[in-house]
Amino acid sequence: MSPEEKPGGPPPPPPQAGRCRGARPQQQQQQQPRRGGLLSEIRTAIRSEPFHLRYRLSPGRELGRGKFAVVKKCIQKDTEKEFAAKFMRKRRKGQDCRMEIIHEIAVLELAQCNPWVINLHEVYETATEMILVLEYAAGGEIFDQCVAEREEAFKEKDVKRLMKQILEGVSFLHRNNVVHLDLKPQNILLTSKSPLGDIKIVDFGLSRIMKSSEELREIMGTPEYVAPEILSYDPISTATDMWSIGVLAYVMLTGISPFLGDDKQETFLNISQMNVSYSGEDFDLISESAVDFIKTLLVKKPEDRATAEECLQHPWLEQSDEPISRAWNESAGGESSDVTQQDADSASEKSVDAEKTEEDESIVTEELIVVASYTLGQCRQSEKEKATEQKAISKRFKFEEPLLQEIPGEFIY
Repeated sequence: MSPEEKPGGPPPPPPQAGRCRGARPQQQQQQQPRRGGLLSEIRTAIRSEPFHLRYRLSPGRELGRGKFAVVKKCIQKDTEKEFAAKFMRKRRKGQDCRMEIIHEIAVLELAQCNPWVINLHEVYETATEMILVLEYAAGGEIFDQCVAEREEAFKEKDVKRLMKQILEGVSFLHRNNVVHLDLKPQNILLTSKSPLGDIKIVDFGLSRIMKSSEELREIMGTPEYVAPEILSYDPISTATDMWSIGVLAYVMLTGISPFLGDDKQETFLNISQMNVSYSGEDFDLISESAVDFIKTLLVKKPEDRATAEECLQHPWLEQSDEPISRAWNESAGGESSDVTQQDADSASEKSVDAEKTEEDESIVTEELIVVASYTLGQCRQSEKEKATEQKAISKRFKFEEPLLQEIPGEFIY
C-alpha cells in the first residue's frame, strides 16, 4: 500500500542494527528518521538509466495494482532471472511523496538479511516514478488459500508453520523499532504454492519507526485488520501489529474475517466493541490451543497483548510437524535467522532429502502491491452459495482508499 498521509509527530531515533548474518557494520546508523517515523537515508544506488535497458516486462496480467503503484513481472536480460518491478508514482494527490518511497526502501534495506521479508534488488527513478525491483514470489498471496474451499484451504499444520515464519519476521522488525501497520493476507506472499513454500512479508508503505519514549498517532491500515487503538486515535506501538496478526491467524484458520461488517461503520464498531466469535462449525476442526493463541492477541488493551516473542513460545507453536523453512535453511548453509526456533533443527534428514527436489522451485519470490483491500463476507462458502462466489471475489479486489484520518468520532468507543 502506498502511504498518502502527511508525516507528523516528533522524530524517533534510528533503528538498532539487526543481528544479521553478513550485515554491514554500523549500516543502520547511516539512516536518520524523519518526523512521523519515516527514514530518509538509503544505501541503495538509485539508477537513472532507462529501466528497459536491463529488464524486459513479462507479457500477461499485472501482478498487482494500487492507486499509486503497479507491480509487473520482469526478466533481467543478462541473467534471465525473474523479478517483480514495483512502479510507484512520486506525486500523489498533488503532493510530492518521494520521501515516503525512500522510507520504504530504507526499511527493506534494514531487513535485507531476514529470510521472511521480501528482498530489494535495485531501484530506478524517472521524472514521475520510482521503480523498486524486488524478489519474485511464485506462490502469490496467502489470501488465495484463505478464500479457497475447505479441501483446498490451509490445514492447521500449514498455518502453524507459516505463522511461525510471520512471527519471526515481525519479531525482527519490532526489535529494530519497525511497525508494519498493514499486516494482512494480501501482504504475505508464498515462495511457492505447491508444495507450500515459505512466506515473504511485503509492502512497507505504511510502516513506521517507533521510539518507546515518544508517541505516534495515525489512522492507517486496512479496516478489517486495524487495532482498537487506531480507531480511538491512541498511540501506535508494536502491539498494533500483534492485533493484526491475531486477525490474520483467525482468517488463515477459518477463512472468515472476524470483525467484518456490512460496511466500514459496522466493522469499526465490531472491533471497538470486541464482537468476535470463537464457536460454530468453522471451529470444529480447529484445536483449542490454536484458539487460545488467537485470544492472546485479540485483546483490546495493547499492553495486554502477547508480543511476537511471547507468541513464538505459545504451546500451539512450540511443537511443529515440519521444519520452519523449506528453502532458507539450506540456502543459508544450515544457518537460520536469529529468531528461528530450535525445532527447525529437529527435522529428520530423510524429510529434507525428500523435499530437496522441491526447494529449487520455492526459492523464487514475488512482491504484490495491494492498496487497502476490503474483503467481503465469509470467505469460504457452502455449495449453495457457490453461484455467487465469483461475484463476491471480484468485489474483494475493488481496492479502497487507505484508511487515513477518515474515521468519524462517533464510531470511537
